[in-house]
Amino acid sequence: MNRIGDLGFLLGIFLMITNFGTVTFPEVFEKAGALGMNSGVLMAIAALLFVGAMGKSAQVPLYTWLPDAMAGPTPVSALIHAATMVTAGIYMVARSNVIYSLSPCVQTVVAVIGLVTALLAASIALKQNDIKKVLAYSTVSQLGYMFIALGVGAYTAAVFHVMTHAFFKALLFLGSGSVIHAMGGEQDIRKMGNLKKWMPITNATFLIGCLAIAGIPGLSGFFSKDEILAHAFVANKVIYAGALIGALMTAFYMFRLYYITFCGQFRGTHEQEHHLHESPAAITFPLIVLAVLSVIGGYVGLPEVFGAPHLLNEYLAPIFVQIGHHAEHLSHSMEWILMGISSGLVIVMIFIAREKFINYQDNGQPNTGISKILENKWYVDELYDAIIVKPLIALSRFFQDVVERSGIDALVNGVGKGVKWGGRQARLLQNGLVGFYIFAMVLGMIILFVISLFL
Repeated sequence: MNRIGDLGFLLGIFLMITNFGTVTFPEVFEKAGALGMNSGVLMAIAALLFVGAMGKSAQVPLYTWLPDAMAGPTPVSALIHAATMVTAGIYMVARSNVIYSLSPCVQTVVAVIGLVTALLAASIALKQNDIKKVLAYSTVSQLGYMFIALGVGAYTAAVFHVMTHAFFKALLFLGSGSVIHAMGGEQDIRKMGNLKKWMPITNATFLIGCLAIAGIPGLSGFFSKDEILAHAFVANKVIYAGALIGALMTAFYMFRLYYITFCGQFRGTHEQEHHLHESPAAITFPLIVLAVLSVIGGYVGLPEVFGAPHLLNEYLAPIFVQIGHHAEHLSHSMEWILMGISSGLVIVMIFIAREKFINYQDNGQPNTGISKILENKWYVDELYDAIIVKPLIALSRFFQDVVERSGIDALVNGVGKGVKWGGRQARLLQNGLVGFYIFAMVLGMIILFVISLFL
């Protein structure tokens, strides 16, 4: 997946060098500005760079690598796959904001792909039972939100969500690591339950992470997510509606995860129950620090209606140049209404999840219908396997067996065999009979005479 993204990214850089002779941001922006709005070259560069961002930041269709990468150690998941590496694509698009602002068509594509990714990943997370897989698809979904922000021109909001997401998602991943540690390596949430009894610190910090990612007012996720929703509302009502549905799905699957894991009855083995304990300080101390940051991290970007300065916006203002149309401004009353709608609906989803999962019992029945499709991740891996992996392997086998062995190898080996055969035949001329040598010499002279006569 990353190789496909890298190829697009490299082509974008090569196109930039070909047309601008440089890849330095100020020089590129200056020359891009001279090309003007909707330039074909700029749109091609923006689209190719975005392919790189799709690979690195796990957007549809290049997202399947990220959940599979969760097989690694949990601290690695927390740092690289939640907060650092996967946000490189968002940073790149935000830093290249002039190119994207001059290519509104590509910006629309960015927003649409972000929305599709946010909804697809959120729907898959609804039915996953591996604690880290739920968080992995949650990460893909949140990255989709960041691309929605970039696509509607809300670059500051995208970077803001990168920051707040780093706090609460790292907290959730490390919290899941604490749970896995206590459960002796078990990752299936159906075999957990009532862990808050044995793990009060992990329970409290994990709950804060869930509240933050759901967008409960006052926590970091609320401020960044609401800023994205507000910008989406101004830019495109359809994208806003989709993003709001994604936010509600986020609240539901995160609290499904929380209630199944920490509430109800313990569903593991007696051996696991006997070993349940709170994690040592080396694990719980980072959880507490990240929980505090998940609470206060959003206050660097307070909404305008609060009358406080948006510190992050002021800090990033020199980087994000306003180009083209200035979006209509939301009235304060509309901003309050949007905040109220999203917060109210999120709280309703949390209560629905509580009602459904607080006393969860695994009935052992396999999922059917849409539940089975979601559990199997929309069969995207199987689809890629059928239309890309298997045909490529078949083509590779054809090249190996037919082209390589019967063609190239046969030609190379044939040359060797031909030389050996020729040598064997020529050797018969050296038979040691003087009469034969005189006959061959005379025959050779006649042939040379005939050739010189006719040429």
